Amino acid sequence: MELRESIIEGTIVVFNQKGLKFTMDDIAKQLCISKKTIYTVFSDKETLFYAVVDYMFDSIKESERQVLEDTSLSTLEKIRKILGVLPEGYKEIDFRQLYLLKEKYPQIYRKVEERLETGWESSIQLLEQGMQEGVIRPIPVALVKMMLEAALEQFFQRDILIRNGLTYTEALEEVVGILVDGITVK
Repeated sequence: MELRESIIEGTIVVFNQKGLKFTMDDIAKQLCISKKTIYTVFSDKETLFYAVVDYMFDSIKESERQVLEDTSLSTLEKIRKILGVLPEGYKEIDFRQLYLLKEKYPQIYRKVEERLETGWESSIQLLEQGMQEGVIRPIPVALVKMMLEAALEQFFQRDILIRNGLTYTEALEEVVGILVDGITVK
């Protein structure tokens, strides 16, 4: 399991350097191991991509759990954090290149979409708690979910972040700010 995780984390580093154009040789070089060793764990680049997607989304779910368990945060602070959760180690990753994923690796893109659209139970419960406490106004939770999913999917489908000079983290924070605070000046 340790080698598997090391290869996945090395892949994330190489992706950040080269985008989707990285090779298995690049990963081997990054990790100072042979390409053959990588192939003992992952049969091909696509299988590795699937594992990276699951690893990253599982890390996001772990970060969500930490937000939910943080007793120092108010419900509103938890809502803001959980909607924009990104593990600390992922804040420097250049997710802007993922818009190429749909064209080059459509099956993996579908996996990303599937992971974006599932696992919302904690966020939904938190939004409902916020409405019960009166810290957010009554809203159709399904609409908030749909709006955030749609924004993230657009980040992954188009080069909108690159054209606007935004990092994924900046764009995600802005979208969450708009969802939580609206667009009016307070």
